[in-house]
Amino acid sequence: MGRLLLVLLIIVAIVLLWKAFGPGSWKRNQAAAPEPRAIKGPDDDEEFLWNLEKNRFKQRRAREAAEREEEERRRRAEERYQPKDPEEVEEPDK
Repeated sequence: MGRLLLVLLIIVAIVLLWKAFGPGSWKRNQAAAPEPRAIKGPDDDEEFLWNLEKNRFKQRRAREAAEREEEERRRRAEERYQPKDPEEVEEPDK
């Protein structure tokens, strides 16, 4: 009977050691691998938002440059076609 009890204790010890240090526990002891990046919507992606802001900035700068160019063109046209002072204008001889 003593031998049977000893064999049972050895089997229980082996099972407990297997549960504690077996292949199932290796995954828990390994260094945590970085989790794959979660799929984000475009409104959560920093790079996407940065690109949107950069494009808006470029469009605003282009629009401001076009407005300045148009204003300069308008100013030059007004200077060119502005009637001269009556004193400076020579009247044709009749």
